[in-house]
Amino acid sequence: MAQKYIGFAGTYTRESSEGIYRFVLDAEAGKLEAAEVAANVGSPTYLAISEDKRQLYSVAQQDGLGGVHAYEIVSDSGELHYVNEKLEEGAPPCHLDIQNGVLVTGNYHKGTVDLFQAHRPSALALKGTVQHEGNGPHERQEKPHVHYTAQTPDGRYVIVADLGTDELVTYKIEGQALVKVATLHVESGSGPRHLAFHPDGKTAYLMTELSSEVIVLDYDADQGSFTEKQKIKAIPSDFNETNDASAIHITSDGKFVYTGNRGHNSIAVFQVDEETKELTLIEITSTGGNWPRDFVLDPSESFIVASNQKSGNLVLFARDQKTGKLTQLDSVVDVPEVVCVKFLG
Repeated sequence: MAQKYIGFAGTYTRESSEGIYRFVLDAEAGKLEAAEVAANVGSPTYLAISEDKRQLYSVAQQDGLGGVHAYEIVSDSGELHYVNEKLEEGAPPCHLDIQNGVLVTGNYHKGTVDLFQAHRPSALALKGTVQHEGNGPHERQEKPHVHYTAQTPDGRYVIVADLGTDELVTYKIEGQALVKVATLHVESGSGPRHLAFHPDGKTAYLMTELSSEVIVLDYDADQGSFTEKQKIKAIPSDFNETNDASAIHITSDGKFVYTGNRGHNSIAVFQVDEETKELTLIEITSTGGNWPRDFVLDPSESFIVASNQKSGNLVLFARDQKTGKLTQLDSVVDVPEVVCVKFLG
């Protein structure tokens, strides 16, 4: 394996971070190469890369404004060339996703979903906004907190996870608007955060931040609706301290699901049942740092890179593709206030 993969890291810029960082994974050596600043931008906490790998979009914040920055990617070097931005007054979004020329963003503080046209960065244009309403029983659920917005794999719908209202909402894009077609109410106080679809397109896995669970869902593509079939904890039963579950990702073969734990500071590894698609917890592994906000599978899926926000580092793990288990390698790269990690390959 002689491949080198270019990765990007999104960060907060509250302390020493300067914006988006670029790093390299040397897959042959099993090493991360030192990160460098790829773009100076305020708090680019989440990133999204277009399917053709030619555009990168980031959350952005500056001078009391929040929104999105758009960049062209120089594919051979991973250089980012600033192209466009869409900013408005108030807090920036916390999540974004690009697919088929459509960019959707979710704003945690405002409880809103924004829909953009983004066939190319220079054409980035806001099409419509949806305002969520409601709350939940937890102290952090005083109002809507949209935490995930992405299109379904078939591009038919936009799925939104609202941590504040304990809802998973399905929208259909009609002209300039997002029209609600289905809502799943999960257990009160659980706090839905992020979602990952199984490659079969019939199953999805919902990570809950406040209850640290994975909810396995049957997905009806015709109706755009979800039905619960299993709930499973992502932290040890005897862990009694505060844990805020974070990211969830699934392998391309659909055999393993991985979730992040902030507080327990770990990645939970689940095996997917081939027939039922339900989960079995295999192991929970330390992320080698503090507050793993995100992690990412590399393009070969032989490695996982964990991003620890409070300790400001990327930590490399080897992944056994047969068992799904992780082994921490002697490779750590400093990235201040790191949040999100994405690979270009």
